[in-house]
Amino acid sequence: MPEETFVIVGASLAGAKAAETLREEGFEGRVLLIGEEIERPYERPPLSKGFLLGDKPREDAHVHEGDWYERNRIDLRLGVSVTALDRDAHQVRLSTGERVGYDKVLLATGASPRHLDVPGSKLQGIHYLRTMADSAALREALSHGGRRVVVAGGGWIGLETAAAARTYSNDVTLIEPEPTPLHASVGPEVGGLFADLHRKHGVDLRFDQGVAGFWGAGQVSAVVTSGGQEIPADVVVVGIGARPNAELAQEAGLEVSDGVLVDQSLRTSDPDVYAAGDVANAFNPALGKRIRVEHWANALNGGPAAARAMLGRDVTYDRLPYFFSDQYELGMELSGVSSPGEYDEVVFRGDVDALEFIAFWVSGGRVVGGMNANIWDVTGDIQALIRSGATVDRGRLADPKVPLADLA
Repeated sequence: MPEETFVIVGASLAGAKAAETLREEGFEGRVLLIGEEIERPYERPPLSKGFLLGDKPREDAHVHEGDWYERNRIDLRLGVSVTALDRDAHQVRLSTGERVGYDKVLLATGASPRHLDVPGSKLQGIHYLRTMADSAALREALSHGGRRVVVAGGGWIGLETAAAARTYSNDVTLIEPEPTPLHASVGPEVGGLFADLHRKHGVDLRFDQGVAGFWGAGQVSAVVTSGGQEIPADVVVVGIGARPNAELAQEAGLEVSDGVLVDQSLRTSDPDVYAAGDVANAFNPALGKRIRVEHWANALNGGPAAARAMLGRDVTYDRLPYFFSDQYELGMELSGVSSPGEYDEVVFRGDVDALEFIAFWVSGGRVVGGMNANIWDVTGDIQALIRSGATVDRGRLADPKVPLADLA
């Protein structure tokens, strides 16, 4: 009888943790982990944080030590892509021309940065941030200081790279079409606080306008905004969001809509194909709806959940979205949902001016999201409060003297 084979497409955090979980759960068959990059699996948060700032070495980002894959009999193929998923034949076709039969497949193909399609977009000096190589190149561009840096996009990547650029003593201008940074992520109330933080650190914020084009003779020298402003630039960072890498799934005839559609066990419309991480648009029972989450924690936890489901375990993946960020003196953790349209109001607890507070996003009297800023060891209580669905008194929610645990 042929050896049972599980193929993981994407040597990412989700893919590597899935492979680890398969072995931990006793799977003795063949595990093939395939990645397009030549770098062994790594975590992405350091790319815009510690590694970009030069505080953490490259090795710290790797999910496992170099010999872990061989020791655990994981067939790690780097610099190789999957060009087709043949569901009828139960095979994947590799860029090497090889065909590999599978019993189960996990799609952990992640997401790719959205690119600006404007005049001058191919000039040198325009950076996108997704891979270790991207981060290394951007660090080299920023680390000498004294450069004119323009950041296009006021999302998490844009703000973190702006903070890194200022830490390296560069002049930074940030362009954002919305009226505040993080507008689509946390709304104007908290987005405005991040605007104040970056202004305090010398970032020139240009809101309500986007990028219309770039000037330069081979190398970028200026950014032209949709408002007609021309901003000198030696380095440009574009962080305008990401799109799920769902082409392989779509070409294979799987159900796709803003990612690969999966159920609460991370199974696709094909019972032998699963998806996890940035590419998965999963039904979350805790939220009662589908959600695609591009954050680190979703890859960290989603990969193992999918692996257990592939082994036939009864899996319900219902973790709340979770994200963390470090910018200048602000460290924060965000749980739940906080986008405009998801809440009625934001309630603050603590000292907002001192950047020591908790923000709660409230809908219909219930907390649906929470962010702790420079206040630690409260994420569990915040998530318990969200999960409880309890109706909360606004005054008690804002009162630091009332323990969070009592609110749930």
